[in-house]
Amino acid sequence: MPDDSPSTELPSGGSSGSSAQAALLEMRGISKNFGATRALNDVSFSVRPGEVMSLIGENGAGKSTLMKILSGAIAPDDGEMTLDGQNYRPANPHDARLLGVAMIYQELNLAADLSVEDNIMLGQESNRFGFLRRGEQREQVRRALDMLGHPELKPETPVDRLSVGAQQLVEIARALVMDARVIVFDEPTSSLARHDVEHLFKVVNRLKKSGIAIIYISHFLEEVREICDHYTVLRDGRSVGTGTLIGTSEEDIVTLMVGRSVDELFPSVPHTPGEVVLSVQLLSGVSIPQDVSLNVRRGEILGITGLVGAGRTEFLRCLFALDRVTSGKVLIHGASSRHHPHARIRAGLGFVSEDRKEEGLAQGRSIADNLTLSRLAPYSSGGLLSLTRREESVRNWMSKLQVKAASPRQSVTELSGGNQQKVAIARVLHQDADVLLLDEPTRGIDVGTKAEIYRLIGQAAADNKAIIFVSSYFTELLAVCDRIAVMARGHLRDVRSASEWDEESILQMAIGLSDNDLDDSET
Repeated sequence: MPDDSPSTELPSGGSSGSSAQAALLEMRGISKNFGATRALNDVSFSVRPGEVMSLIGENGAGKSTLMKILSGAIAPDDGEMTLDGQNYRPANPHDARLLGVAMIYQELNLAADLSVEDNIMLGQESNRFGFLRRGEQREQVRRALDMLGHPELKPETPVDRLSVGAQQLVEIARALVMDARVIVFDEPTSSLARHDVEHLFKVVNRLKKSGIAIIYISHFLEEVREICDHYTVLRDGRSVGTGTLIGTSEEDIVTLMVGRSVDELFPSVPHTPGEVVLSVQLLSGVSIPQDVSLNVRRGEILGITGLVGAGRTEFLRCLFALDRVTSGKVLIHGASSRHHPHARIRAGLGFVSEDRKEEGLAQGRSIADNLTLSRLAPYSSGGLLSLTRREESVRNWMSKLQVKAASPRQSVTELSGGNQQKVAIARVLHQDADVLLLDEPTRGIDVGTKAEIYRLIGQAAADNKAIIFVSSYFTELLAVCDRIAVMARGHLRDVRSASEWDEESILQMAIGLSDNDLDDSET
């Protein structure tokens, strides 16, 4: 546990900023308790006009609580805030927006039944005498989408028809149409492919040049280094370091985050591929994927990547029988199964969704319920469930995966994002699935927890599980996977050993082929 005195640790060459310009936003001595839990303890934080300040920390470090206070969602117990030299204490998020503070949260906050335009303009509609000025409003929306580099997103499209990545862009566009002086980006690239990230960075740089203060929260340290000027690190609810990114190494920042040296960001667990356990033959969905053929072996980690909308998630959903298949075969242990998730589970497939909030976890249920729902047989006899035996088993899994929680009976909604993801992965491991379908399993997860998840994936391969690991984060695929395949426009491209790829060649494969270049790969 940390001592009671706050620390500011500056690596050599670091400083809190050389500019004499006054801070636009200041948060001084912020503290917040939730019952017996001290979420924030005397935290100070500031950002200047035209500055991109990175707020860094593990899940549970206090970042979300600090930003909820900034947004007016909750009130601090102690401390004060100023905006442009004036006392700032928003009564609620709407009040914060009116004062010039815009938030883009990691978890999507959209009205699914409304259009792109209505979501972007919600609460800030263009009107005259109570009547919507649709033409003027739509022009604002189009300018925002053009600025993001996505004019193909139509204002009239219902949001529930968009992919998770496209929905994230709607969230970002919502902030761009506001006359905001401070914009907080909370994991804005977690669902975006690299070319979308580059568009976003261009937008951030434009906002920076216009004098807007930007708070950027990301677990991708290479992103932080690329786009941010300064950093502040939170750990256990305290400010433990601040400085410039120039002259500060990733190792320095990770050490501040976790309070110790992290020897391996990508821990290696020896494993050896064996016989084919999953064979996919010319699999096609309603629109995507198209004619995908693939073999996956026991003890193998196969990575699949591509741009947003390429069909990666749709492919996994077809494998797990969540989406309709129009043609092709899925053979598990050489046999086909009925096209239904329950049949797929019985055949040996386990699926972790990219959207843990809506699909990956039953948010209103306990850790124990979520971890065991796909396999209750070990705890039932004669139709009766032994809660004692189940709780003992769940405690063992929580210990094995280092899930930080009060007890198995705690609701998953009370856990940090990283611990929620561990519960989702624990479910398919407890299920004893032979093939793990992992869709963006490290999205929105801090560096320390990512390393733990990579270790779990490696250990699953060592235990003769076959793993399909879908990710937009090329770096982790290159470090963790045995083979990597790239999807583009619904087709699975070349499958190669991870050692034969680099980030540039993956990106070229994802965006550089025309429809005439299609050739099915079967491995």
